[in-house]
Amino acid sequence: MTAFQPAVPMPAPLRHLMPEIEWAVHAEEVAQIRRLKRERDAVILAHNYQTPEIFHGVADIVGDSLALAREAVATDAAVIVLAGVHFMAETAKILNPDRRVLIPDDMAGCSLADSITAADVAALRARHPGVPVVTYVNTSAEVKAASDICCTSGNALKVVESLGVSEVIMIPDGYLARNIAARTRVRIITWDGACEVHERFTPEDIRRMRAEHAGVTVVAHPECPPEVVAEADFAGSTAEMIDFVDRRRPPRVALITECSMSDNVAAGFPDISFVKPCNMCPHMKRITLPGIRRALETMSHEVTVPADIARDARRAVERMLSIR
Repeated sequence: MTAFQPAVPMPAPLRHLMPEIEWAVHAEEVAQIRRLKRERDAVILAHNYQTPEIFHGVADIVGDSLALAREAVATDAAVIVLAGVHFMAETAKILNPDRRVLIPDDMAGCSLADSITAADVAALRARHPGVPVVTYVNTSAEVKAASDICCTSGNALKVVESLGVSEVIMIPDGYLARNIAARTRVRIITWDGACEVHERFTPEDIRRMRAEHAGVTVVAHPECPPEVVAEADFAGSTAEMIDFVDRRRPPRVALITECSMSDNVAAGFPDISFVKPCNMCPHMKRITLPGIRRALETMSHEVTVPADIARDARRAVERMLSIR
């Protein structure tokens, strides 16, 4: 009897993450998506929180919000499929107005983006006249358009200090703003938004992890509460977390962030033992291989941004991208 051969071979990074039989379930979808990408002249951008079969199986470009924003500008594909949440697809469209941008599930939202509106930004400006607004990219196009400059978790400190002012409004993630405030002399006015994944981590979680896994190196995302960041050995954006693991090569590490991030990073470091605390983003998990295939087959769901909002949002995003 001949052994079953999947439609496409398992990518090397997945070989120590999933059994062959699990890959066989995904292989036909992966083959169809790869074919459709060629036919549609499409590129798939996948966030670090996507599941391994998407991240390693069909994505052309992977990374955190900043990396995806930069790469969205660099691609020359006719179609961009954003394997992530809606604000990321909007950002890709803002930066690529002449390209078709698709999101496989238009209900893939974000608790943080939903925590603030353009009207809220106007109210903040009225209470703090003349104070510039620094807006996290995890926001809607309307909120970006109402802002002075955008930032990501990876460049927030640099953006805040680039403005040359003594005070800024930083929205919407209150935890990220407080973590940045601890590292700068610039006074930061915050907003009470939070990521539903990162706000669930507690200092007790970190202490329990250290007790159960001797010698573990704890790496946290700055969307976590400041008391969680204080318990960690390092805090940084998802890209900075990966860079830290690559440079330090700790024998055992815990990434305090979304579930799939640990799987995707572990695939690149088979010599490191990963402790995997698991707070899952339900919005990211709305993106699936079948959904990506349907998006390419039907060219949906297409993301559009009104021209006036796109113009002002692009100014805020491009101002961020100009800071190195």
